[in-house]
Amino acid sequence: MRILVLARRRVVEALLTLLGASVLIWALMPLAPGDPARMILVAQGVPEPPPEQIRALEQTLHLDRPVLAQYAHWFWGVLRGDFGLSFASGRPVSGEFADRLPATLTLASAALALALAFSVALGVIAAQYPRRWPDHGTRWLALIFASVPGFVVALLLIQVFVVGFGFGKAALDGTWRQVWLPAVCLAVGLSDTWSRLLRANLLAFLDSPTAEVLNARGAGRWRILWRHGLPNSAVPSLHALAVATAVLIGGATVVETVFTWPGLGSYVVESVKTRDLPAIQAFTVFATASYVVTSLVADLLSAVIDRRIAVDA
Repeated sequence: MRILVLARRRVVEALLTLLGASVLIWALMPLAPGDPARMILVAQGVPEPPPEQIRALEQTLHLDRPVLAQYAHWFWGVLRGDFGLSFASGRPVSGEFADRLPATLTLASAALALALAFSVALGVIAAQYPRRWPDHGTRWLALIFASVPGFVVALLLIQVFVVGFGFGKAALDGTWRQVWLPAVCLAVGLSDTWSRLLRANLLAFLDSPTAEVLNARGAGRWRILWRHGLPNSAVPSLHALAVATAVLIGGATVVETVFTWPGLGSYVVESVKTRDLPAIQAFTVFATASYVVTSLVADLLSAVIDRRIAVDA
């Protein structure tokens, strides 16, 4: 029952957050330079659209209505997945997103899987040998991962593997066959924080009375870490995983641009260059919704795993 109460409250908070974010995002439209209807017609191949054609498109897009009516029309369109027409291509933005979303989801899935594998390996090794050379080595490795910017890692991977060894390509097509270089680049940036967080959680569990009881019953340190420590570290790690998932689903702009990965990240970079406001609005809505939804799922999973969270809430 307490979990249901927590779930209802978190869902209401998430919906209110999305509603407030939609108002702020839509407010970008009146600030855009130029006439949106004229820009769309030019993108559709009409270099000098006549005034009557501009007025007709404004009526179609409801741009001739009061501000609140425009927001209501835009918000209803967002709920239906309609983000309007692109200023750059004249095509529906939802179609542009649908073309690029599979590539972004492919990259996000691969990067998360690799980051989890790297983090668990580094975190468990560090917790198994605290304050010894394996622990110090993983700390230095995590520090290097945290210190090097993502675009530098991307360029190094291209130089070493693509240019040096001829493995893979610099211009990628968004398929699973070519996802691993950009996925490794993103995983390196995530695993530094995750591995240190996991190490701290595992060491805290090893100092707990539960670990002492398990040790007294004959369980070895490795068994305690893998069988009991990792599941108990799931809750503190869920929110870090949720934030990273939202960031990756929203598009890893730098890495996608360097590798010419045909996902949402590289698309929004081009949209910013061309001042394609409907595309920027759609990306912002999608990124915000990704963060809110993943955070909501992390909260609910945490309450299911650890019932004390639902009681305290």
